[in-house]
Amino acid sequence: MEYIIIFIAAVFVNNIVLSQFLGICPFLGVSKKVDTALGMGMAVTFVLTIATIVTFLIQKYVLDAFGLEYLQTIVFILIIASLVQMVEIILKKVSPPLYQALGVFLPLITTNCAILGVAILVIQKEYNLIQSVVYAVSTAIGFALALIIFAGIREQLARTKIPATMQGVPIALITAGLLAMAFMGFSGIV
Repeated sequence: MEYIIIFIAAVFVNNIVLSQFLGICPFLGVSKKVDTALGMGMAVTFVLTIATIVTFLIQKYVLDAFGLEYLQTIVFILIIASLVQMVEIILKKVSPPLYQALGVFLPLITTNCAILGVAILVIQKEYNLIQSVVYAVSTAIGFALALIIFAGIREQLARTKIPATMQGVPIALITAGLLAMAFMGFSGIV
């Protein structure tokens, strides 16, 4: 039951983009088409899960063990950047079709603050490894869900007549705000 609560809270109630405002850059930048949003969502899910596992283990068995907790942020940034590069190299060699599918999204993930935010949040919430993985996967699913819904709305908005002063970023920000308000409706669940 505990894992279901973590899942529902991370996907709907405390959505990383719409409630905690982490990962806004890719949310606004990669959300013009549903297929690119889906690709980014898959890439974030993959990297976020691996990064959370590795950063959790580094925190517990290196930083905490040697009294180096104050290096958490810089170490996590280096780990995330290294993981993204390593994943990119491995995918290029092992699975070229998957590498092509994720292609441009992998380098963008390095600068996604949601990855670093989740890595730090699992430590702050004092989750164990399994809870951390559930939280990371759930958060990534919530990120992907918000991104895909937002991309679908933006695709529909591109087909409608919008006043010139509202086209582009203004209507995107208004839509994102309305989407965030819609997700606030889930706040009573957990």
